[in-house]
Amino acid sequence: MEDLKNLATIGIFGGSGFYKFLDNIKEYTIETPYGLTSDSIAIGSVAGKKVAFMPRHGRNHHLVPHKVNYRANVWAMKEIGCKRVISPCAAGSLQKHVKPGDIVFCDQFVDWTKGKREDTFFEGPIVTHVSAAEPYCPYMRQVAIESAKKLNLSIHENGTVVVINGPRFSTKAESKFFTSQGWEVINMTQYPEAYLVKEMDMCPLNISLITDYDAGLVGDCEPVSHGAVMEVFKNNISNLQQLLYELIANIDENKACKCHTTKQDSRF
Repeated sequence: MEDLKNLATIGIFGGSGFYKFLDNIKEYTIETPYGLTSDSIAIGSVAGKKVAFMPRHGRNHHLVPHKVNYRANVWAMKEIGCKRVISPCAAGSLQKHVKPGDIVFCDQFVDWTKGKREDTFFEGPIVTHVSAAEPYCPYMRQVAIESAKKLNLSIHENGTVVVINGPRFSTKAESKFFTSQGWEVINMTQYPEAYLVKEMDMCPLNISLITDYDAGLVGDCEPVSHGAVMEVFKNNISNLQQLLYELIANIDENKACKCHTTKQDSRF
């Protein structure tokens, strides 16, 4: 019987427009205590490393952001042996200098969702408080930044992503407020995904592919539409794929990380 706990060491959640990554794959359906995952997990190899891929919205994009079963998806990645999880996502820009086609490696998030999402694995009886002060893995971010520079991609080394509930986009008033806070990126899926990854002692990494200016940055350009988002994403999918291959090749799987002891460091 195949050992499910040793299928992969690196996991990737594909976002809107990114439903397939690996060739020569074997697919697995993972049962979880939290219900069904968004899709089966495809296992393949990149640079000699075992890599798992799952489209977070499903391969046919049937799950809206607040209906994604984030706990099941993250638990499944942990169950198959992943130590690091990469979360690419289509995202909007809140600042003029962050342009469509750019990539932002976010180092912070702001949760603006509405409480419809199950956002922790730790509901008792053991009290566990996982710090979100540094929500994304510093090591993974550094490797990603260096990999992107090698490929001459247009990147921003840090940024804050505000996560809205969706599926609707922002009003102009909301977008103006988010911009006034100095936040760079807006998205609908980064919370609670990244936080749950950290709760499971895995390293989270965000890769925000900028597809549009949110709500037209209040009159400076055309407001966002789903069609426009997908067009920009399709035009830049090759950049994302090249980045992922380079990033995975450069990850040191023997590198120790504080993310791997998150749980034990969060209990009394």
